[in-house]
Amino acid sequence: MKAVIQRVSHASVTIDGAIVASIQSGLLVLIGIEEADSHNDSDWLTSKIANLRIFTDENDVMNLSVKDIEGDVLVVSQFTLHALTKKGNRPSYIKAAKPEIAIPLYEKFVQQMETELGKKVQTGQFGADMKVQLLNDGPVTLIIDTKNKE
Repeated sequence: MKAVIQRVSHASVTIDGAIVASIQSGLLVLIGIEEADSHNDSDWLTSKIANLRIFTDENDVMNLSVKDIEGDVLVVSQFTLHALTKKGNRPSYIKAAKPEIAIPLYEKFVQQMETELGKKVQTGQFGADMKVQLLNDGPVTLIIDTKNKE
């Protein structure tokens, strides 16, 4: 699994002109799932994201997690995170998981994130044409790949 994590002041997802998800201070998580991903990847990634200390404390030091600040999380599926761009100019998405593999892992990831945070997580809609709007706070953006846990 690959995740792009952005610390945001607010973020939302719009589908067909209607806002389907919206958060205030917290994290926007773009998640890409590949064929080789498993429940172990989801377990590790949700714990890592929920406990990342990327929010500032009273001394203006990044020392707090989204859990610590009781922030919101918005999870959006994004298969293009697994684009292969080595050859030519047209990305290949052959490593991205097919829906029958990706959807259950995506749903598990969301459920686990809710368990980690002890509250509801907002989501986009898997496979939909989504418009994602955000105000990156910092900016703080991290990329995590469960295949590189070092």
